[in-house]
Amino acid sequence: MQLQLRRSFLLPLLLVAAWPGLAGAQGVPSPSSEPRAVEVDVQSIDGGTAISAEDAERLGLSGPGADATLVPPTLVADSPAPWPEGLEGTPGEVTLELLVDAQGAVSEVKVVQASAEPRLTEAALKAAPGLRFNPATLGGQPVAVRLPFVYRFQPPVQVPAATARLQGQVRARGTRRPLADATLFLDGSQEPAGTVDTEGHFTLQVAPGPHKVEVRAPGHQPATFEETVKEGQSVEVVYRLQPGQVNPYETVVRDERPRTEVTRVSLHEQEIREVPGTLGDPFRVVMLMPGVGSVASGVSYPVVRGSQPAATGFFLDGVRIPMLYHLLLGPAVIHPDFIDTVDFYPGTPPVQFGRVLGGAVEGRLSRPREDRLHFTAYADLLNSGGFIEYPFEETGTSVSVAGRVSYTGLLISLGANLLTEPEANKVHASFWDYQARVEQKVGQGRLRLFALGSSDDVGVTAGEEYEGDTGGGVVSRFHRVDLRGTHPLAGGEAEVGLTFGWDAAGLSGEESRRQPSGALRSEEVGEYGLEQTSFAARAGWKKLLSETLEFAMGGDVEHRRAATIITGTAIAPGDRPGEAPSPLKNPSSLATIAGAYASLTWRPAEKWLLLPGVRVDNYHLVPGINHTTVEPRLTVRHQLTDTLALKGGAGLFHQPPTVLLHVPALDTAGLRYGLQEGAQFDVGAEWKATEGLELSTDVFYNPLARTVEFDVQDVAENRRRNGLEGKDPAASGYAYGFELMARHPLGRNWFGWASYSFLQSKRRVSIDRYGDDNRVVETFQGTLPFAFEQAHVFNAALSYKFDTWTFGTVVHFNTGRPESGQVSTQTHRFVQRPDGRNQWVRQDQDRVDRLDNFFRVDFRAAKSWAMEDFTLDAYLDVLNISVQQEVYGYEYGVDFGGPVRRPIRLPVILPLFGVKGTY
Repeated sequence: MQLQLRRSFLLPLLLVAAWPGLAGAQGVPSPSSEPRAVEVDVQSIDGGTAISAEDAERLGLSGPGADATLVPPTLVADSPAPWPEGLEGTPGEVTLELLVDAQGAVSEVKVVQASAEPRLTEAALKAAPGLRFNPATLGGQPVAVRLPFVYRFQPPVQVPAATARLQGQVRARGTRRPLADATLFLDGSQEPAGTVDTEGHFTLQVAPGPHKVEVRAPGHQPATFEETVKEGQSVEVVYRLQPGQVNPYETVVRDERPRTEVTRVSLHEQEIREVPGTLGDPFRVVMLMPGVGSVASGVSYPVVRGSQPAATGFFLDGVRIPMLYHLLLGPAVIHPDFIDTVDFYPGTPPVQFGRVLGGAVEGRLSRPREDRLHFTAYADLLNSGGFIEYPFEETGTSVSVAGRVSYTGLLISLGANLLTEPEANKVHASFWDYQARVEQKVGQGRLRLFALGSSDDVGVTAGEEYEGDTGGGVVSRFHRVDLRGTHPLAGGEAEVGLTFGWDAAGLSGEESRRQPSGALRSEEVGEYGLEQTSFAARAGWKKLLSETLEFAMGGDVEHRRAATIITGTAIAPGDRPGEAPSPLKNPSSLATIAGAYASLTWRPAEKWLLLPGVRVDNYHLVPGINHTTVEPRLTVRHQLTDTLALKGGAGLFHQPPTVLLHVPALDTAGLRYGLQEGAQFDVGAEWKATEGLELSTDVFYNPLARTVEFDVQDVAENRRRNGLEGKDPAASGYAYGFELMARHPLGRNWFGWASYSFLQSKRRVSIDRYGDDNRVVETFQGTLPFAFEQAHVFNAALSYKFDTWTFGTVVHFNTGRPESGQVSTQTHRFVQRPDGRNQWVRQDQDRVDRLDNFFRVDFRAAKSWAMEDFTLDAYLDVLNISVQQEVYGYEYGVDFGGPVRRPIRLPVILPLFGVKGTY
């Protein structure tokens, strides 16, 4: 009896070693000529298998023309396992795990599933080392992989003469991804009738008549298809296999190469799209990172290490984004499908991030998929949106377009207006955004045009019950157009970019006026707005000078023109008619801001990394206001053991004055008050305790030599009216604390993390003492907790994927901020006046209370279906499913029982039910 064997391949499960040429060719220093052990995330994509953007960058596979696709090995030399003597014709199956090295040889064999007959297992173990492969490649370079290999012992089957042809393609159901590792079996035979190529295509020569074709592929459910062919006929088919898991969490391990940042958390794939309570928005995940506090639950502008939210910069591929979220509680202004990775730097960000006093958040755009048309559409209770991407192979051009429109305002308006009389004030609210990208291959480089814009509008109309009734609204809009080119230059990689921006924010007033017909109608009577136009250019270049030294440099210049627009009866908020305009509220300005940076990445020894850098910025405000800053920065990392790394960093940082959140024109107009200046010092450790468990800790101290942090009250009230115009608004202070994080990255069907932050943020300011008559009786210098100080913050996130279901939860806890009156009410005390009257008066600022602690639980459940050529998802995402009420301040009053202090609280609950289709 003749021996029959079948070999089946799965996608590589673990990348264990890289060929030395990979390090040399792609700019990753290698200490010796030996293969370097690396570990990377293997992500499933529609076109096959690729590593994550983070690991592609670490391995030098993210530059122009770089290919981060992992190509599986192919068998080139068979090594049959003969039947042991006396077992001829005995069926059996042995599943092995092979370690195929970078030369294509089998260097290690393990038994995954043994045969019921031990001698068949022994025969397979003896035969496997003789197999030879074309090695797997990563970015075109040979790498070593582990993969399953199956020996099947099966008697031969007689096959009739083949005079017909069956050809086609095997795809994954739902994603349309070609299954390059599929195997086909004909008419119940266990002997493979054929395999497929890298694009999933196959051709079978068959006999005329009916046939049953069974298709198997690792990670997918086998399926059988019935076909009938006639003599001489060629039949074209497409076979789709149901995945074992829809949208699985696929990851292996992570690159061991030392990182160059002190503190950076990188999130990608499902980690930025499936975290409960984030509404599927990548940037909202930052709120659950260590070192981050909040202004209020649901408002996703992070308070990083006790600084104002405006002290943290948001970037998109190096371009700063002015307004990140819609209506404060809404999603980010960028469609999630455009975001590949989110990098969060809570402290000591690299020198390319300038003009920030706090942390930095960078969203990196996904690379265009160049295989076929991709389309996503979704609808939920807040908004509807779509994303479409199409490659033009003949020209090397890729076009991507996305947009969203919200009907939240319509629902709010309908609900609010149903509860009011037809003539009463009407609520209106809406938002929309768009993004468009055209990317073109140019030689070895790329040219990309990216445009995005956003609009928010909310308010109430004037009522029509009586003449003179008033209403108003708030509008915020921006647009950005960025042209970016990358290309190899002088042995390195160069980038240039040009950006045009337009920002606007304003208040409009309405009044009910009598028409000639006698009817009342709401009309706009005035507008107070801020507009800013900006033109920016940037350039960068980096080169690997040697195996231990890499140099990077760059610069940018931005010209801003800002204007205040006041029409009709409008005046600046808090002003009175006839008063001189305040620079903060009439910030017409003309400014130019330029900066340059340089850095070295130096590895003086195998386990040491030093990254010194310097940044120089100049701020020029017409007429003749100039500020020049020099910011040296240094990062040091030491790989103490294979699993434990120590790290430290320090640097100087500057930023124009800030006002809670970004408002057009205020950034430049505030330059007349000087710059903010501070330093950041950070030490910590990173420990990979076990496979799939990463622990990190950071201790930081940030002295602030000069801060100019205007609160909402400073802007809304007239500083002249309160006698503050002549006072220097600058203060000083410091922040210190520590952060802990335990994380399980994507893999094995789940991901999650737990983080704890301890923070103390202080400011040295003028403190007022109030008498029983509520007047200031004394002013002195002292140190106060900053308005955004939350001493303790804890977050825990967990998401687990079953076959087609995903469940996740988030637990959040934070202690309360000071009740200082800046972003909340101010603590009052109850006193009895000399005239016998009792009243509440303001408490001294160094004796204020704190808001209550807050605890919240979020939840997400999702169900996925793999349809024929698209994937359908339904999801329920709820922020604050625990229905907890957060305290935002206190109301002070008196009733018959005496003084009453009532908390001002609100349960912010954002339930989001939606469906999403992906083609």
